[in-house]
Amino acid sequence: MSAAARPSAGGASSPGEDVAQRQEGSSENIADDALAGLLPALVRLRHDLHAHPELGFAEHRTAAVVAAELRAIGLAVHEGIGGTGVVGVLRRGSSGASVGLRADMDALPMDECSGVAYASTHAGAHHGCGHDGHTSMLLGAARLLAARDFDGTVNFIFQPAEEGLGGARAMVEDGLFERFPCDAVYALHNWPALPLGTAQTRPGPIMAAADRFDIVIRGRGGHAAQPHTTPDAILAAGHLVSQLHAIVSRRIDPVESAVLSITRIESGHTHNVLPAEVKLTGTVRSFDPAAQDTIEAALHQIADGVALASGTTIAIDYLRYYPATINHAAEAQVALEAAANAGLQVKTAPAPAFTSEDFAFMLQARPGAYLWLGQGRGGDDKPLHHPAYDFNDAALPHGVRWLVAVAERQLQRR
Repeated sequence: MSAAARPSAGGASSPGEDVAQRQEGSSENIADDALAGLLPALVRLRHDLHAHPELGFAEHRTAAVVAAELRAIGLAVHEGIGGTGVVGVLRRGSSGASVGLRADMDALPMDECSGVAYASTHAGAHHGCGHDGHTSMLLGAARLLAARDFDGTVNFIFQPAEEGLGGARAMVEDGLFERFPCDAVYALHNWPALPLGTAQTRPGPIMAAADRFDIVIRGRGGHAAQPHTTPDAILAAGHLVSQLHAIVSRRIDPVESAVLSITRIESGHTHNVLPAEVKLTGTVRSFDPAAQDTIEAALHQIADGVALASGTTIAIDYLRYYPATINHAAEAQVALEAAANAGLQVKTAPAPAFTSEDFAFMLQARPGAYLWLGQGRGGDDKPLHHPAYDFNDAALPHGVRWLVAVAERQLQRR
């Protein structure tokens, strides 16, 4: 679809026309009039993004849609940040206060089987995590805030490559916060496990650190009827898998939380050959850097022992690709208060999740918080990353309200 034909979150009206008469008031008042008029166009925009998903660092069409929407609102637009990232800047007054609001834009490398009319038109790409909804909500918040009275600067950050490729890190390393100063930065993620109209977050860890390990076990290979003539890489792999799964239960303090999972085993081609090589892949999730260190060290120690006992050689590639997402206490409170002000049912999250999120890199660079926004429909909701998952459009107004409320609340803290 060409830029001229792309659906606009502003509909047929000129930038800000539908909210030009907005009086000062709470975020609930915004939703009563301007947001209600904006929602049909936001839904169309979300469906358009869903039908045209793009993978990490290849969000060229999505970034162009975002940039066009922001320019239509009247914001200063900066493209190509950290690859395909986009930042829209909205300034009011002279206080010097600033806040960043972030949405992720990328899709997952998987085929969609949702059956919706606006399903993915790109094989091998699917918005199975709801980033199309996050992008649409932030564009809606930009439109509403552009017609609001406040004192400060709002930076609307549209990030590429959240799904395992570190787009947030790329933006930070590309000078995101030097070019667009933020006193604090906030983000949300739709959460199917929470009912629609609810929100949760917590101070401290909210999402886990994510590590990946790839292991190659090498023997010599040989005849399956003569196992005594060759180191058995398959047997060594079996011992290694069993012992690795005991690391968390026997090396980590029970009051800590961690997960180690083997997710892939590859070897062999036929029934009567002992393969020369076995490949294992897995992930580690944790919240405490000390536990992360312990798990990585134990993995290497156990592999060395199995290699010695089996006569194989074992090579390990261990990658810590996302740190834990750690909310700052004051900003987590701002996020919860803004959610209540936006009319959501609010609760402090009882525990962090073992899923990971590269917003962690932004929180390492600036204070901020990450919120779970309930979107559960009840019944047979598909979880995130499911091939039949689809973002719940009924969550759009809740996300827009919260983004507006948290921006205004943060700016008032200066």
